[in-house]
Amino acid sequence: MKVLVTGGAGFIGSHIVDALIARGARTGVLDNLSTGRFENIDPRVNFYHGDLRDEKFVRETLQAERPDYVIHQAAQVDVQTSINAPAVDAAVNITGSINLLEACRACGVKKIVYASSAAVYGNPRYLPVDEEHPLQPLSGYGVSKHTVEHYLALYHALYDLDYTVLRYANVYGPRQDASGEGGVVAIFTDRLLRGERPRIFGDGKQTRDFIFVQDVVEANLAALNAGSGGIYNVSTGIPTSVNELFAILRQITGSDIEPEYCPPRPGDIEHSYLDERAAAGLQWRAARELADGLRSLVEYSKHAPR
Repeated sequence: MKVLVTGGAGFIGSHIVDALIARGARTGVLDNLSTGRFENIDPRVNFYHGDLRDEKFVRETLQAERPDYVIHQAAQVDVQTSINAPAVDAAVNITGSINLLEACRACGVKKIVYASSAAVYGNPRYLPVDEEHPLQPLSGYGVSKHTVEHYLALYHALYDLDYTVLRYANVYGPRQDASGEGGVVAIFTDRLLRGERPRIFGDGKQTRDFIFVQDVVEANLAALNAGSGGIYNVSTGIPTSVNELFAILRQITGSDIEPEYCPPRPGDIEHSYLDERAAAGLQWRAARELADGLRSLVEYSKHAPR
């Protein structure tokens, strides 16, 4: 089996690459290293350094690699960038994805697994949010992620390119950038280990659905051979408040630091957790308990370069 992972040097993508290599898959990585790290790349993979916005580069990469499957993780993921520079967000997430789809079509790729986001839903009208929830994204990022879902359906109808869409909840785990957008788990962990006070915006009672990166990896591997043409939330289905998250991390790190409570940020969603049909469609279910995943992250972060 030959698989190309876009964004394979990044937080989630590099873990997917590691799992593919462990399963004996011939694996290629396409990444521009804008947020990914070269040290995350397994030396056994074929690495293609370049940008999805470069149509010629994408086409030549697919022609060289000739993958059976593509796992599309590469994206512009910063919400504020998508609001302040929407053309940049659209160029990477929409035009870049179209370049990839065109190359997949030309090179006979069997299937593409696409990393979408719970951001496509916007402010929940009911909880838990299932895949049938109305879509009303609150940022350019959510819009661009949803737009590519339409293109995948179109390429399936026109060219029989198979696909599965995975809408991620709040992913956390080793290799996550503590300065990254939305990485509250990584930020809290980094601050506590540095002896600094983390900031909590609002009263901390807001809830999120935190899923460990290895569970996300397993969902992607399951989607290679299942869920054709389907859209699936990748989540635990369990709401956890920011205060609860902080308390668990403080216990694990042995810290006595108190958080700094700040005014809520405009536009932040109060409560969000997902329901999912992936258990039936992908034969997958999140397996890692939050406390166990956080312990793995803390242990990794203690020894990671700063």
